[in-house]
Amino acid sequence: MPDYPQSQPPKSKSSRAPVRGGVFYRSLVRELFVTGALVSSILLAIVVFTQLIRLLGDSVSGLLAVDGVAALVGFSALNYLPILLSVSVYFAVLLTLTRSYRDSEMVVWFSSGIGLTRWIRPVMGFAVPVVCVIALLTFVLTPWSRQKAEEFKSRLDTRDDVSLATPGAFRESKQADRVFFLENIDTRNNHVSNIFVQSVQNSREGTMVAKEGVQETAPNGDRFLVLLNGTRYEGTPGQADFKIVEFERYAVRIEGAEVKEAKQDYKSYSTLYLLKNPTTWNMSELEWRIGLPVSALVLALLAIPMSFVNPRAGRSLNLIMAIVLYMAYSNMVGVATSWVGQGKISLMAGMWAVHGMMAALLVVLFYKRLAVYSWRRLLRR
Repeated sequence: MPDYPQSQPPKSKSSRAPVRGGVFYRSLVRELFVTGALVSSILLAIVVFTQLIRLLGDSVSGLLAVDGVAALVGFSALNYLPILLSVSVYFAVLLTLTRSYRDSEMVVWFSSGIGLTRWIRPVMGFAVPVVCVIALLTFVLTPWSRQKAEEFKSRLDTRDDVSLATPGAFRESKQADRVFFLENIDTRNNHVSNIFVQSVQNSREGTMVAKEGVQETAPNGDRFLVLLNGTRYEGTPGQADFKIVEFERYAVRIEGAEVKEAKQDYKSYSTLYLLKNPTTWNMSELEWRIGLPVSALVLALLAIPMSFVNPRAGRSLNLIMAIVLYMAYSNMVGVATSWVGQGKISLMAGMWAVHGMMAALLVVLFYKRLAVYSWRRLLRR
């Protein structure tokens, strides 16, 4: 009899499961990171833009030097970054899984044997690295940026009027007795050009104009703005005491600002300092720093059952519910933090009351969603 080749036994499902699971894990994690990067970039751009508008307004009104805007925008963005990353993780998981429901990809994954609980592993693979970054920012970098921002503001406040003057703009002195206008400032040579100074001396108003001037420092440390080849108008035009005086040199004393210590509150203290000084408000700040990465992880898992979309119902209902849930969670964390600072509850009670409640809600949502899938399978049989 001729020898027929023996048929190969079919491969078991277990041998194909790792390949299928690997494709599932890699594709989902890749999409989560792309969506998270897009969401965080949009949120960060909004924050930076709003802070830039606010600081530029302070600069125009004379409350802030122009050269301090960029640094303060950077410090402000660093302060908001942990919250932005937490929101990005939540909505990245929510939007990615919602899209899978709408495009019927979830039906394919469920039919291939990948249940809802299998989504936990790729979501954790995406969320855990981001949560570690949030923890690093919250415990180390954010308090440091707050402290540096206050120190930077303090240094800006101690600068004199000429240093704070913006070329091409009128600026009132800190003593509110002079108005400066400097068209151009050469900081290297301490040279200024096209100067206008209006001041009040001995109850008489005077105005000085000069084409150029220099900044000089006296041996005792006093600083002067020396106007060269200018004109001084003193008094009220039309009256007998009105004077016009031309001068070669006219020195205007630059009043130095009072040195102020940088403001520091419990939000700018280091985490180690909070642990060594367990006051009520220090403990409230510590709860906030611990709770932010914890809430980011809980929100990432909550987004899995919250992302369910019924194609026959409204497609935006789950997004509205997710936003309401996030706002409620955030408000509860804020209330618990405030109660810890006021001494109404302890640190551990505040942690367990909020995050424990959301963890219980997470279990209930998963159980409810898994129960729905189990009933559907029984009905199909």
